[in-house]
Amino acid sequence: MNNYIDYTIIQKYMQELLSIPSPTGNTSKATKYIKDILTDLKVNYHTTNKGAVIAVLEGEDNTIERSFSAHIDTLGAMVKAINENGTLSIVPIGGYMMSSIDGESCIIETMDEKNYTGTFQNIKPSVHIHGNDARELKKTPENMEVVLDEKVKDKSSVEALGISVGDFIFPDTRTTFTSSGFIKSRYLDDKASASILLYAIKYLKENNIKLPYTTSFFFSNYEEVGHGASSSHSKNIKEFISVDMGAPGKGQNSSEYSVCICAKDSSGPYDLELRKKLTALCRDKNIDYRVDIYPYYGSDASAALAAGWDFKAALIGPGVFASHAYERTHQDAVVATAELIIAYSMEAM
Repeated sequence: MNNYIDYTIIQKYMQELLSIPSPTGNTSKATKYIKDILTDLKVNYHTTNKGAVIAVLEGEDNTIERSFSAHIDTLGAMVKAINENGTLSIVPIGGYMMSSIDGESCIIETMDEKNYTGTFQNIKPSVHIHGNDARELKKTPENMEVVLDEKVKDKSSVEALGISVGDFIFPDTRTTFTSSGFIKSRYLDDKASASILLYAIKYLKENNIKLPYTTSFFFSNYEEVGHGASSSHSKNIKEFISVDMGAPGKGQNSSEYSVCICAKDSSGPYDLELRKKLTALCRDKNIDYRVDIYPYYGSDASAALAAGWDFKAALIGPGVFASHAYERTHQDAVVATAELIIAYSMEAM
């Protein structure tokens, strides 16, 4: 790791941002956090009509622009129905395996922002009652429910608490920073990268670094449902780099200790010329990197390209193991990603 990256600042941003629930559709508290940081840094920003935050650092050439993005919306759930026995049927927000939340604690937020705790359970949670049915039950939304930590016995007693269909449910993130440098938490996708972007903005601003081009930092809030960065870009942007995550695992080239550069995902190949520039910069600056392909993946860059924006796009990010479950990365990957963003922001196109 190079010495100029202060990981403790990125960790602080991560810890604070991960503590703020922000499933897609309920992100205002997280966007307020982003705006408060930008205000403290005296960085210009604006908010889009659907709630994304775009920070802007002026460059020497403002006729050509570059943009980095990260998303602050996460997976989550909603109350689909209140059952006659006082449990809650759920519908997921975003694409995750229901088995990854089985037995996890959660918070239910009502429309008037009262919070109640509960537990995600499958409908046959006890082997002492259900035997092999408990072991073999398919984990689908229809077979999952939330058991409230309240003395409720029926639907009416739940409704009396103010809980209703459409209320958001926040799974416990269980955020942990280990002494060996690992970060374990739900929603490192993409709050790790959002924290890295905040650090990059802070570093560039406080060190009075002159950027060759005006550079924006797009904090999107609908990425997990496919349209996060589909709108609201400057027409001067020529390069758009989505900062999300790499996906290490069996058969993959990604690593929890590196910045990962995506060659292709489910939306197709990313711009080859831009990828060559990023990999060359990693080699030149001795930044640990991996190139990989993700068959079941889409990004803010994918959404922007599908919406018709005419710029070259790339996808990078720290390697995050067990994506869309209880995720893990390492500070080496976080630092490498910060190094690449800061270094590339100072490069000519």
